[in-house]
Amino acid sequence: MKVLLVDDSRTMRNIQKNCLTQIGFTDIIEACDGLDALSKAQASPPDLILLDWNMPNMDGLTFLKTFRKTNPSTPVIMVTTEAEKTRVIEAIKAGVNNYVVKPFMPDALSARIDETLKKAG
Repeated sequence: MKVLLVDDSRTMRNIQKNCLTQIGFTDIIEACDGLDALSKAQASPPDLILLDWNMPNMDGLTFLKTFRKTNPSTPVIMVTTEAEKTRVIEAIKAGVNNYVVKPFMPDALSARIDETLKKAG
């Protein structure tokens, strides 16, 4: 299963990559912002996306709205510091499948991934 990891922080990408590796994911593509992610998703469609909200060039919500126009079913988990209820609702309306608030424990990320993939079938 191919995972696209989108975050402008190399440190956060490394933390998430370590979590993913621990739970068995090995095919991980990294993107540093929404524009980079769009180009990488088009070149090699992922099976799951972990997406930060606040990034330069193109933020996570703009990426999500753009990506959903051509990819309505790929599971997307927003991994962000944005915990405000209105922001969570905004992301859900834009098509996010699940939500993890930073900082998170590896177990929490793993649980959200399992839950999201089960729902996606």
